Amino acid sequence: MDERRTVKVSKYLSKHLRHQPERIGLTLDEGGWTEIDTLLSAAAAHGFRFTREELDHVVAANDKKRFAIEGTRIRASQGHSVDVDLGLPPATPPEYLYHGTVARRLDAIRAEGLRPMNRHDVHLSADRETATRVGARRGRPVVLAVDAGAMHRDGHVFHLSANGVWLTKAVPARYLRFTEPR
Repeated sequence: MDERRTVKVSKYLSKHLRHQPERIGLTLDEGGWTEIDTLLSAAAAHGFRFTREELDHVVAANDKKRFAIEGTRIRASQGHSVDVDLGLPPATPPEYLYHGTVARRLDAIRAEGLRPMNRHDVHLSADRETATRVGARRGRPVVLAVDAGAMHRDGHVFHLSANGVWLTKAVPARYLRFTEPR
């Protein structure tokens, strides 16, 4: 499977497993799961055909491990805008986590902290390098350090997704350390 096809299938999966399952007639269960055969049939019925082998390749090859397969079911690992409960237990974060963004968002972040926007949670990275890559998707990256240890001690809840992304409902501005763009 070539890289272009891999990306195309991955984007299709993200759109329909995270944001718009109803667009192709999918129903996700409370944990965000759907049957793989149902997904393949729904996609084909809406003009986008891919095989189980292509699906397995996309899941295995995705460097961010965006998707999880369990038996005959598939779901997105995190990043949903539709209502799901990933069933992730609370986890103790490291002292610092990181968030990648761009300079044009800094004024709003300074005023409001980090908000989930159209997602369920704010996504945080365990290292600066990953946060830099995330921020770079929208321009020149700015990496913010999050005092996750202090947040946790103050009662904020964190979850760790299956693919290593740290999730929390919001990050108040007082827990952020602003760094210069790299």
